[in-house]
This record gives sequence, structure tokens and C-alpha cells, in this order.
Amino acid sequence: MNQSTSPAPSRRSDATRKAILDAARERFATDGYDRATIRAIAKDAGIDPSMVMRYYGNKEGLFAAAVAIDLHLPDPASLTRDDVGRALVTHFLGMWEKNEVLTALLRVGATNQAGAERMRGIFGDQLLPVARRVCPDPEQASARAALVSAQLLGLALTRYVLRFPPAVDLAPEEVVAWLAPTVQRYLTAPHPA
Repeated sequence: MNQSTSPAPSRRSDATRKAILDAARERFATDGYDRATIRAIAKDAGIDPSMVMRYYGNKEGLFAAAVAIDLHLPDPASLTRDDVGRALVTHFLGMWEKNEVLTALLRVGATNQAGAERMRGIFGDQLLPVARRVCPDPEQASARAALVSAQLLGLALTRYVLRFPPAVDLAPEEVVAWLAPTVQRYLTAPHPA
């Protein structure tokens, strides 16, 4: 093959990385962290296992790369205090509807320490700033963000992982209508004590 017809090395490298990450996300979602193997992921990606190790070092590095998630939360400064619950529930529902990586992370996080740590980091780094911006008592922002996480992850667990028929059957507008007031209360209501 002459140089004009072969893909550039960086494009091949990018394609290989993408194939590995796609296969890893699927395998982690299907098998969980503990049962997923580098060998199975490499087979799914159609490459040699040594290539997975070359790019990601080990299973932990691969997992971290596969579930690197930016929640793309609205800028806290752009959210009005009175509509933050609706904005967050609508945003998260949209993310869960189209992002299988979140479902994979939830499955792994429920059964594996590395997955749980990854989830805590994502929610702490990305959701906590929103809570700090809108809650009336910033010293309670962590507790409030944890309560919001419980609601959002509970919905995701029942709707996308366990697939409870009543949760799956709810239209997105219904989910927002039911859940947004609770999230709003967690973030902006006075402390109950």
C-alpha cells in the first residue's frame, strides 16, 4: 500500500481508541467491571489485547477512560433559583435517554468500588457546584447534592437498569412533573431542622 492510500497513523490510532472504548463501554455495561476482561474487550474491538494495554495501561485505566463523562450541566449562573429542579431533572432525563455510558456506569458503580468512586467524582465535581450556587445554606450543599443524586440515580436505576414497567412507561414530561418539585425542594427549601 502506498502512502497516499493508507490512513495517517493518528487517524488509525483514533479509530483504534474509539473501537476499544466502544467495546469497553458495552462490555462493562453487560458484564460489570469484575467480569469484563481486557481479552474480551480486545476481541470485541477486533484488536490484539496488547493494544488495549498500550493505550490504557490496565483495566482501571481503561474503565476510567470508558466512563469519562461530562454531564454538560447548565452553567449554575444561568439557572434561576426557582427553576433549578425542573432544569436539572429535564437535563438528566435527556442525558439518560441518549447516553448508554451513564447506564453502564450506574451498573458498574452499584457493584464495584472503582465504579462507585468514579460516580462519586462525577457527581461531586459537576453537581455540587450547582447545589452551592442555589441552596440557601451553602454549608449544606453536599447533603443537598447527595439527596438530588439519590433521586436522579434512583430514577435511572428503575427506568434504565431494572426497567420497572411503570417507570419505563412514564413519558419524559411526566417524570419531570413528578420529580422536579422534589429536586427543587432538596436544593432550595429551608433546612427541615
